[in-house]
Amino acid sequence: MRSKFKRILLKLSGESLMGEQGYGIDTKRLADYATQIKEIADAGIEVGIVIGGGNIFRGLQGASKGFDRVKGDQMGMLATVINSLALSSALEAIGQPAKVLTAINMFPIGEQYGKARAVEALEKGQVAIISCGTGNPFFTTDTGSALRAIEIEADVMLKGTRVDGVYTADPEKDPTATKFDEITYDEVLARGLKVMDLTATALCKENKMPIIVFDMDHVGNLAKVIDGQNIGTLVY
Repeated sequence: MRSKFKRILLKLSGESLMGEQGYGIDTKRLADYATQIKEIADAGIEVGIVIGGGNIFRGLQGASKGFDRVKGDQMGMLATVINSLALSSALEAIGQPAKVLTAINMFPIGEQYGKARAVEALEKGQVAIISCGTGNPFFTTDTGSALRAIEIEADVMLKGTRVDGVYTADPEKDPTATKFDEITYDEVLARGLKVMDLTATALCKENKMPIIVFDMDHVGNLAKVIDGQNIGTLVY
Protein backbone atom coordinates (compact mmCIF):
# COMPACT_ATOMS: atom_id res chain seq x y z
CA MET A 1 0.00 0.00 0.00
CA ARG A 2 1.63 3.21 -1.19
CA SER A 3 -0.10 6.07 0.57
CA LYS A 4 0.35 9.80 0.18
CA PHE A 5 -1.06 10.08 3.71
CA LYS A 6 1.00 9.48 6.84
CA ARG A 7 -1.65 10.42 9.41
CA ILE A 8 -5.43 10.41 8.96
CA LEU A 9 -8.51 11.24 10.99
CA LEU A 10 -11.31 8.79 10.22
CA LYS A 11 -14.84 9.92 11.08
CA LEU A 12 -17.23 6.97 11.46
CA SER A 13 -21.00 7.23 11.54
CA GLY A 14 -22.75 5.89 14.62
CA GLU A 15 -25.74 4.93 12.46
CA SER A 16 -23.52 2.71 10.31
CA LEU A 17 -22.56 0.69 13.40
CA MET A 18 -26.20 -0.45 13.68
CA GLY A 19 -25.78 -2.57 10.55
CA GLU A 20 -29.16 -4.12 9.79
CA GLN A 21 -30.44 -4.06 13.37
CA GLY A 22 -31.91 -0.55 13.59
CA TYR A 23 -30.34 0.19 17.00
CA GLY A 24 -27.14 -0.37 18.95
CA ILE A 25 -24.00 -2.10 17.69
CA ASP A 26 -23.90 -4.81 15.03
CA THR A 27 -20.87 -6.94 16.01
CA LYS A 28 -20.24 -8.03 12.40
CA ARG A 29 -20.12 -4.42 11.19
CA LEU A 30 -17.84 -3.56 14.12
CA ALA A 31 -15.49 -6.45 13.25
CA ASP A 32 -15.44 -5.37 9.57
CA TYR A 33 -14.45 -1.84 10.60
CA ALA A 34 -11.74 -3.13 12.95
CA THR A 35 -10.24 -5.36 10.23
CA GLN A 36 -10.14 -2.49 7.71
CA ILE A 37 -8.56 -0.13 10.26
CA LYS A 38 -5.91 -2.71 11.27
CA GLU A 39 -5.05 -3.24 7.59
CA ILE A 40 -4.06 0.41 7.10
CA ALA A 41 -2.39 0.66 10.52
CA ASP A 42 -0.27 -2.38 9.58
CA ALA A 43 0.82 -0.46 6.49
CA GLY A 44 2.24 2.30 8.72
CA ILE A 45 -0.63 4.80 8.59
CA GLU A 46 -1.25 6.68 11.86
CA VAL A 47 -5.00 6.50 12.52
CA GLY A 48 -7.09 8.83 14.66
CA ILE A 49 -10.82 8.06 14.86
CA VAL A 50 -13.95 9.95 15.89
CA ILE A 51 -17.24 8.01 16.02
CA GLY A 52 -20.74 9.45 16.18
CA GLY A 53 -23.34 8.20 18.66
CA GLY A 54 -26.52 8.21 16.54
CA ASN A 55 -26.98 4.43 16.85
CA ILE A 56 -27.60 4.92 20.58
CA PHE A 57 -28.69 8.51 21.27
CA ARG A 58 -28.77 11.82 19.43
CA GLY A 59 -28.89 15.09 21.37
CA LEU A 60 -31.20 16.76 18.84
CA GLN A 61 -33.66 13.85 18.97
CA GLY A 62 -33.62 14.12 22.75
CA ALA A 63 -34.34 17.86 22.56
CA SER A 64 -37.32 17.20 20.25
CA LYS A 65 -38.72 14.80 22.88
CA GLY A 66 -38.47 17.34 25.67
CA PHE A 67 -34.97 16.76 27.06
CA ASP A 68 -32.95 19.83 27.94
CA ARG A 69 -30.69 20.40 24.89
CA VAL A 70 -27.47 20.57 26.91
CA LYS A 71 -28.27 17.34 28.78
CA GLY A 72 -29.38 15.70 25.53
CA ASP A 73 -26.06 16.57 23.89
CA GLN A 74 -24.20 15.25 26.93
CA MET A 75 -26.13 11.97 26.60
CA GLY A 76 -25.05 11.89 22.94
CA MET A 77 -21.42 12.34 24.03
CA LEU A 78 -21.74 9.32 26.31
CA ALA A 79 -23.10 7.33 23.34
CA THR A 80 -19.87 8.12 21.44
CA VAL A 81 -17.87 6.76 24.40
CA ILE A 82 -19.79 3.44 24.27
CA ASN A 83 -19.03 3.16 20.53
CA SER A 84 -15.38 4.09 21.09
CA LEU A 85 -14.97 1.42 23.77
CA ALA A 86 -16.61 -1.16 21.48
CA LEU A 87 -14.27 -0.28 18.61
CA SER A 88 -11.15 -0.32 20.82
CA SER A 89 -12.18 -3.74 22.13
CA ALA A 90 -12.71 -5.06 18.56
CA LEU A 91 -9.30 -3.70 17.49
CA GLU A 92 -7.47 -5.14 20.49
CA ALA A 93 -9.15 -8.53 19.90
CA ILE A 94 -7.37 -8.75 16.51
CA GLY A 95 -4.03 -7.51 17.84
CA GLN A 96 -4.26 -3.80 17.00
CA PRO A 97 -3.35 -1.56 19.99
CA ALA A 98 -5.85 1.26 20.57
CA LYS A 99 -6.33 4.05 23.09
CA VAL A 100 -9.64 5.72 23.98
CA LEU A 101 -9.35 9.44 24.72
CA THR A 102 -12.31 11.42 26.06
CA ALA A 103 -12.92 15.16 25.64
CA ILE A 104 -14.49 15.14 29.13
CA ASN A 105 -12.56 13.72 32.10
CA MET A 106 -13.81 10.15 32.39
CA PHE A 107 -10.86 8.30 33.90
CA PRO A 108 -10.53 5.27 34.08
CA ILE A 109 -12.81 4.71 31.06
CA GLY A 110 -10.40 6.66 28.88
CA GLU A 111 -7.63 9.21 29.24
CA GLN A 112 -8.61 12.84 28.91
CA TYR A 113 -7.96 14.03 25.37
CA GLY A 114 -5.06 16.36 24.69
CA LYS A 115 -3.18 16.85 21.44
CA ALA A 116 0.13 15.64 22.94
CA ARG A 117 -1.50 12.45 24.30
CA ALA A 118 -3.20 11.69 20.98
CA VAL A 119 -0.03 12.27 18.93
CA GLU A 120 2.04 10.18 21.36
CA ALA A 121 -0.42 7.27 20.92
CA LEU A 122 -0.31 7.63 17.12
CA GLU A 123 3.48 7.67 17.05
CA LYS A 124 3.53 4.47 19.14
CA GLY A 125 1.35 2.72 16.53
CA GLN A 126 -1.83 2.86 18.60
CA VAL A 127 -5.15 3.80 17.02
CA ALA A 128 -6.29 6.94 18.90
CA ILE A 129 -10.08 6.85 19.32
CA ILE A 130 -11.23 10.31 20.39
CA SER A 131 -14.70 10.42 21.93
CA CYS A 132 -17.23 12.97 23.33
CA GLY A 133 -17.07 15.19 20.22
CA THR A 134 -15.68 18.59 21.21
CA GLY A 135 -16.83 18.06 24.81
CA ASN A 136 -19.34 20.90 24.39
CA PRO A 137 -23.08 20.93 23.70
CA PHE A 138 -24.40 22.40 20.42
CA PHE A 139 -21.49 20.94 18.42
CA THR A 140 -21.82 17.79 16.33
CA THR A 141 -19.31 14.93 16.09
CA ASP A 142 -18.65 16.21 12.54
CA THR A 143 -17.34 19.42 14.08
CA GLY A 144 -15.49 17.34 16.69
CA SER A 145 -13.79 15.30 13.97
CA ALA A 146 -12.87 18.40 11.94
CA LEU A 147 -11.37 19.97 15.08
CA ARG A 148 -9.41 16.84 16.00
CA ALA A 149 -8.14 16.35 12.42
CA ILE A 150 -6.74 19.89 12.49
CA GLU A 151 -5.33 19.55 16.02
CA ILE A 152 -3.46 16.28 15.43
CA GLU A 153 -2.20 17.66 12.08
CA ALA A 154 -3.76 14.88 10.01
CA ASP A 155 -3.06 14.93 6.26
CA VAL A 156 -6.73 14.31 5.49
CA MET A 157 -10.08 13.76 7.16
CA LEU A 158 -11.85 10.64 5.88
CA LYS A 159 -15.61 10.60 6.40
CA GLY A 160 -16.82 7.01 6.25
CA THR A 161 -20.58 6.90 5.61
CA ARG A 162 -23.24 4.66 4.06
CA VAL A 163 -23.06 6.67 0.81
CA ASP A 164 -20.18 6.44 -1.69
CA GLY A 165 -19.53 10.19 -1.94
CA VAL A 166 -21.14 13.61 -2.26
CA TYR A 167 -24.14 13.92 -4.59
CA THR A 168 -26.18 16.81 -6.01
CA ALA A 169 -29.05 15.55 -3.78
CA ASP A 170 -29.70 12.67 -1.39
CA PRO A 171 -29.20 9.56 -3.58
CA GLU A 172 -31.36 7.51 -1.21
CA LYS A 173 -34.31 9.83 -1.97
CA ASP A 174 -33.55 11.20 -5.46
CA PRO A 175 -32.67 8.64 -8.18
CA THR A 176 -31.49 11.46 -10.51
CA ALA A 177 -28.81 12.63 -8.04
CA THR A 178 -25.31 12.64 -9.57
CA LYS A 179 -22.02 12.14 -7.73
CA PHE A 180 -19.11 14.59 -7.58
CA ASP A 181 -15.56 13.21 -7.92
CA GLU A 182 -14.37 16.41 -6.26
CA ILE A 183 -15.96 19.62 -5.05
CA THR A 184 -14.76 22.76 -3.26
CA TYR A 185 -15.82 23.72 0.27
CA ASP A 186 -17.39 26.89 -1.16
CA GLU A 187 -19.56 24.89 -3.55
CA VAL A 188 -20.65 22.56 -0.75
CA LEU A 189 -21.68 25.60 1.31
CA ALA A 190 -23.31 27.43 -1.63
CA ARG A 191 -25.35 24.38 -2.68
CA GLY A 192 -26.29 23.57 0.93
CA LEU A 193 -25.07 19.99 0.50
CA LYS A 194 -25.28 17.82 3.62
CA VAL A 195 -21.66 16.66 3.64
CA MET A 196 -21.16 17.83 7.23
CA ASP A 197 -22.71 20.61 9.24
CA LEU A 198 -21.76 24.21 8.39
CA THR A 199 -19.42 24.64 11.37
CA ALA A 200 -17.38 21.55 10.46
CA THR A 201 -17.18 22.50 6.77
CA ALA A 202 -16.14 26.08 7.59
CA LEU A 203 -13.49 24.82 10.05
CA CYS A 204 -11.99 22.49 7.41
CA LYS A 205 -12.08 25.28 4.82
CA GLU A 206 -10.33 27.80 7.10
CA ASN A 207 -7.60 25.31 7.97
CA LYS A 208 -7.26 23.76 4.48
CA MET A 209 -8.14 20.28 5.75
CA PRO A 210 -9.16 18.12 2.78
CA ILE A 211 -12.09 15.73 3.30
CA ILE A 212 -12.73 12.48 1.44
CA VAL A 213 -16.30 11.17 1.75
CA PHE A 214 -16.62 7.47 0.94
CA ASP A 215 -18.65 4.33 1.66
CA MET A 216 -17.01 2.66 4.69
CA ASP A 217 -19.57 -0.15 4.79
CA HIS A 218 -18.11 -1.74 1.63
CA VAL A 219 -15.24 -3.84 3.00
CA GLY A 220 -11.90 -2.89 1.41
CA ASN A 221 -12.84 0.71 0.62
CA LEU A 222 -10.73 2.23 3.40
CA ALA A 223 -7.55 0.65 1.98
CA LYS A 224 -8.54 1.83 -1.52
CA VAL A 225 -8.92 5.43 -0.31
CA ILE A 226 -5.54 5.28 1.45
CA ASP A 227 -4.05 3.78 -1.72
CA GLY A 228 -5.20 6.87 -3.66
CA GLN A 229 -7.84 5.05 -5.73
CA ASN A 230 -10.57 7.27 -7.10
CA ILE A 231 -13.49 6.28 -4.88
CA GLY A 232 -15.65 8.66 -2.93
CA THR A 233 -15.56 12.47 -3.27
CA LEU A 234 -12.71 14.83 -2.43
CA VAL A 235 -13.80 18.09 -0.77
CA TYR A 236 -11.03 20.70 -0.90
